Amino acid sequence: MLVQGVAGWPVERMAIVGSSLGGFYATVLAERLGCKAGLINPAVDPARDLAKYIGETTAWHSEERFFFMPEYVDQLREMTPARLADPSRYFAVIATGDEVLDWREMSARYRGCHLRIVEGSDHALSDFDTHLPHLLHFLGLAPSP
Repeated sequence: MLVQGVAGWPVERMAIVGSSLGGFYATVLAERLGCKAGLINPAVDPARDLAKYIGETTAWHSEERFFFMPEYVDQLREMTPARLADPSRYFAVIATGDEVLDWREMSARYRGCHLRIVEGSDHALSDFDTHLPHLLHFLGLAPSP
């Protein structure tokens, strides 16, 4: 659906930015389209990590109940890129204090990319404003910080 949504966009001038599972999806799209991606604590293997939530569960931000289907895990597994075709197209901000994802796994997955390893912080990257100038510079939207 997302690939269809951006069909016709100028790939050489576009970029996708995502955090956590959104960082995984940004990677999938960047690999399919050949554009840049900015990632914030990106999920590396969501099929593995989310398999334990199959069944009825609640949304992380509310008590709303929903069913997480096994097919969703299969879909995540199928769309996972085997490797990054061009690591220079990626900029990842990875926090060593991420309480949800392993920063070492993220760093290994994005080895060779433009990495900003943040000592401490958290999964939400609560100090994002200090890293935003670097992301904007990578995307060509701001001068070097």
